[in-house]
Amino acid sequence: MELQEAILERRSVRKFSEYYVTDEEIKAILEAARWAPSWANTQVWEFIVIRDRDLIKQVTGAYGENNPATKCSLAASVLIIGCAKTGASGYKKGGKATKFSDWFMFDLGMAVQNLCLKAHELGLGTVVVGLMDQDICKKILSVPDEYELVVSIPVGRPAETVKKGAIPRKDLKDFVYENRFGDPFGVLEVQSK
Repeated sequence: MELQEAILERRSVRKFSEYYVTDEEIKAILEAARWAPSWANTQVWEFIVIRDRDLIKQVTGAYGENNPATKCSLAASVLIIGCAKTGASGYKKGGKATKFSDWFMFDLGMAVQNLCLKAHELGLGTVVVGLMDQDICKKILSVPDEYELVVSIPVGRPAETVKKGAIPRKDLKDFVYENRFGDPFGVLEVQSK
């Protein structure tokens, strides 16, 4: 699968078959996450692989009310929890080096994107779940204080054929500027795909 194809065809999947995601598949998608770039190569991400059905129920119980990912998370053979170490990414010599103190979110986001694209390449589906009580999940999973638990990612084989084709996206001309915010980038006068 070509990268462009994976980018265009990957979708959030909220309905899984009974397929059991193998340890080798999990290792492959985590290997892809491992190669994500990060601030000063801090690699602040940490992942927890949950197969224990009781823990999956507990974590899913901390999802937001009416979260559309609840049902698929309970049906998934595995949840991958994304955490990140705080106070490292975006910091130098113990102090904030940028305006944004939560740069770890950017680094973890890139690792999660790699993970989701690799899962798609393997014929697996994922959905990134952030609507949850992260503090409750952090306690359930014994995540240390210097880390933030950020997302839950159920992984499974899609139960239905994932629709192919374009989903609505802004045109490049609507969010890409030249030299200054709001100044049109000349190359983009023609509608983008």
